[in-house]
Amino acid sequence: MRRREFISLIGGAAAAWPLMARAQQPERIPRIAVLMNRSADSPEGQARFVAFQKTLQQLGWTNGRNIRIEVRWAEDDIDRERAYATELLALAPDVALASGTLSVAALLRVNRTLPIVFVGVTDPVGAGFVDSLARPGGNVTGFMIYEYSFGAKRLELLKQIAPNVIRTAVLRDPDNPAANAEFAAIQASAQSLKIEVSPLNSHRDAGGIEQAVTTFARSPNGGLIVTPGASATGDQVITLAARYKLPTVYPFRYFVTRGGLICIGPDVVDQCRSAAGYIDRILKGEKPGDLPVQAPTKYELAINLKTAKALGLTIAPSVLARADEVIE
Repeated sequence: MRRREFISLIGGAAAAWPLMARAQQPERIPRIAVLMNRSADSPEGQARFVAFQKTLQQLGWTNGRNIRIEVRWAEDDIDRERAYATELLALAPDVALASGTLSVAALLRVNRTLPIVFVGVTDPVGAGFVDSLARPGGNVTGFMIYEYSFGAKRLELLKQIAPNVIRTAVLRDPDNPAANAEFAAIQASAQSLKIEVSPLNSHRDAGGIEQAVTTFARSPNGGLIVTPGASATGDQVITLAARYKLPTVYPFRYFVTRGGLICIGPDVVDQCRSAAGYIDRILKGEKPGDLPVQAPTKYELAINLKTAKALGLTIAPSVLARADEVIE
């Protein structure tokens, strides 16, 4: 081969190499960060995550094929939420699913531009996550769990099923920005129902919660309300409520299936399905600030009659008629 032809061949190959390299590079797969406010072994947490994944798959997104899902289980613990938020954002996700107020706050603390879709948040406007429900305006949108005034409905329900209750402890997470406002809404309705309400903080250790409930139960005619932000300690409360015969209203159906007395609240598993729809739209180019925050259109009322009998309660037919599920 002549020298001139050899140089031309090498030069042409060198020029073509970047094009070949770019052609051979795999297309970048979008990454979804998921920050859950339950433990990895929580049946409810798994149900929410599975519903989210299945809906994404129905929309054409399969984990490991055309998306990558990174999930962390923070258990509604503020320190764990922050640590996992930092860890997830270091992976440079394209969008995030955040379950619960603390999860959203933790992600925003690290990054104010990542698109975030939330579920299970009480007051996204009051928490500063969105400008308004109809027009969120920023990088966050999602699905509300209920308005603060809904807390009063739990107190009314407690009085309906246990008319003798005159004292109620409200189990809440003081680290949750919604906790104080939610307690205030319950307290505002207490006077008309002639019930004295007091807060019971859930950020204590298990021994602290047990001692607080034990102290509260020493006086008669008491009841409990578990708020959504404190539901990570709900299983312990089911045990304590049975031990001290305290009528208790829970925020989600799964507490009733585990032996809790009664619940009224939204279906967060269904919210996770809807959240997958929003994430699909964001991955296809829509902005979270243009997607309205949605409130629940239906609330589940479930009653465990076996637990009611153990507590010596007779549930009124009017309450039973409203129930979506009755466990006997």
